Amino acid sequence: MKKSCDHPAGVVPPDKPHAPVRVACGWPLPLGTWPRDEGINFALFSRHARAVELLLYETPDASKHHLRIELDPAAHRTGDIWHVWVGGLQAGQAYAYHVDGPYQPESGIRYNRHKLLLDPYATALAGTGRWDFGNARGYDPASPRSDLSFWCKDNEPWMARCLVTSDDFDWRCDRPLRHRWQDTIIYETHVRGLTIHPSSGASHPGTFLGVVEKIPYFQELGITSLELMPVQEFNERELTQRNPINGEVLHNYWGYNSVAFFAPKEGYSSCASPGCQSDEFKTMVRELHRAGIEVILDIVFNHTAEGDEQGPTLNFRGLDNTIYYMLDSEPRHYRNFTGCGNTLNCNHPVVRDYILDCLRYWVLEMHVDGFRFDLASVMARDKNGVLQANTPLLERIAEDPILHDVKLIAEAWDAAGVYQVGRFPGRRWSEWNASFRDDVRRFWRGDPGMRGALASRLCGSADLYQHSGKAPLNSINFVTCHDGFTLNDLVSYASKHNAANGEQNHDGMMENHSANYGVEGPTENADIQRLRRRQMKNFIATLMLSRGVPMLLGGDEFGRSQNGNNNAYCQDNETSWYDWARLQANSELRDFTRDMITLRKRYPVLSAEQFYRQGELVWFDSAGGYPDWNKPDRSLGCHILATAPSEEQLCLLFNAEEHSVSFQLPGKGRWWVRVDTATEPSGVNMSGGEAATVRGGQTLAVGPRSLVLLTSGS
Repeated sequence: MKKSCDHPAGVVPPDKPHAPVRVACGWPLPLGTWPRDEGINFALFSRHARAVELLLYETPDASKHHLRIELDPAAHRTGDIWHVWVGGLQAGQAYAYHVDGPYQPESGIRYNRHKLLLDPYATALAGTGRWDFGNARGYDPASPRSDLSFWCKDNEPWMARCLVTSDDFDWRCDRPLRHRWQDTIIYETHVRGLTIHPSSGASHPGTFLGVVEKIPYFQELGITSLELMPVQEFNERELTQRNPINGEVLHNYWGYNSVAFFAPKEGYSSCASPGCQSDEFKTMVRELHRAGIEVILDIVFNHTAEGDEQGPTLNFRGLDNTIYYMLDSEPRHYRNFTGCGNTLNCNHPVVRDYILDCLRYWVLEMHVDGFRFDLASVMARDKNGVLQANTPLLERIAEDPILHDVKLIAEAWDAAGVYQVGRFPGRRWSEWNASFRDDVRRFWRGDPGMRGALASRLCGSADLYQHSGKAPLNSINFVTCHDGFTLNDLVSYASKHNAANGEQNHDGMMENHSANYGVEGPTENADIQRLRRRQMKNFIATLMLSRGVPMLLGGDEFGRSQNGNNNAYCQDNETSWYDWARLQANSELRDFTRDMITLRKRYPVLSAEQFYRQGELVWFDSAGGYPDWNKPDRSLGCHILATAPSEEQLCLLFNAEEHSVSFQLPGKGRWWVRVDTATEPSGVNMSGGEAATVRGGQTLAVGPRSLVLLTSGS
């Protein structure tokens, strides 16, 4: 029930006449903004604040507020929540806050009444095109880098505004898809990069609506789920470095520096009207669902864009720095387990509630199907940074009734050395399996002694997951992802080439387990080109033949290249954008990828939810005997037996040697060759009519650095 007290005394009159404004005490919950009684209720958490002002704007692009409402703690505060109801407002209203309190950096308290603050619960922002974080720069008298003039500078003209959004979108009976994990094939992509290049042919390039235009392509390819790199609001112009090669200003392209976790990025919309990004995001989700494709969001609950003590004050720091962040033993500094200057204090009860509220919002209001949590091991640390065995936040997410059916994917490590692949707490959590990436790369590069590791990855990584009661479906298998080489670059470069990032090539992974096969980068040598194509097919085939959940990096299916840059986080240009002209040039690779996805779906044994049991799979060497796993040999055979009379048997032959290897085939019946990456064009033969055949007990020559799949049925 709303408190009945009208409280007009806190309203500061505007410079020019306006209609009278009615202000009442309002409600402390829910946090954020909600329409109530022909007005809007505003609620904001701040435990140590002494004063809060709500600023209202006539239009979202106004450089100055037209109304300031000073909240009286006696009437507008309940516990730690500041709240006010304002009559006559509706969706589209722009707002922000000023919050005042003690400035005691030695105690970790950093209130700054000069800085405009965004509502952490804001569901949309406007005016992000004018963002200038320099005007929100931090100040610490103990640091020689600090500038007091910036600390006390009013930054209102350079800050975005929060928007009240409407919830009247027409979902047309949209429901969650709930694809089973064993049916899931993930395609990781970037909303802007997918269609911003002119070659995409998109009518709405670089936007949520541009993603909709690519739905027929996704359907033809056969993927079931899009994993979108961060779409929560971030400032792409926050970087200060330039490309030392051409002098261009670099941008935060990837978006792993969130400002407003509830708000879809304004720049990924058509900007047809303030706040349209919310409806356009919903349109994208609805249309993807109609096509049978899930939406998984990459979300960054490990740090924020406010950085270290020299960073900007945007929201959390100016609301309650000691609660939202892990502070060092000297509280003027931040614990940095993320490599980004600060670390969210995820296991404080207030922050836990914030994260859960955010996840529920994206599920209930935006209809997303799952989340991939960046540097998820941070969420297992307590306020002192100690890794916890029983983690309250991770357990609450896994057991939350609203989130019970959504997909949960952890990047099971952080930037401070914690690595939990196979040990991430909770059976509901699937994990990016970096061991799959590294072992498969090393096997196909030809590193000796890797066939035992390949066998483990092909079978679902039981060595990593079985001891904790997990299953192959807890393993998100990938060879490439946004972080590192593309598939084309993995077989074209022996070293990273990140000079354009302005960090003297010191950034990015050092060990990529890559090879260039004789020439660094592009080449006209036809033999090297053929070998590179074959290796890309080997990687794609291995990914689709392995138990676990396959994830494909967008564009790998047609040979997208980043010119050897393995950390293109700041390259909002043709380095990162999808050049769809390559699709025509590499249509054979795209067709091969599509056919391997089709084959995986045809043989459910490849994606079964449990590990292979004894008697279901037999490993063999080229002579047909049991492999000596200690030998440095780089070839391996696998016979997957049928568990029912109606099922076909499969035979997988892997040869990473630089010469052909003849395998003695198992059994006595006839085998049909379905895949042979040594032949060109090497599509997947599903019909059997023209497939080569060979009988068990005979030998089959597998070409150098190639893979063959045979089946027992026609």
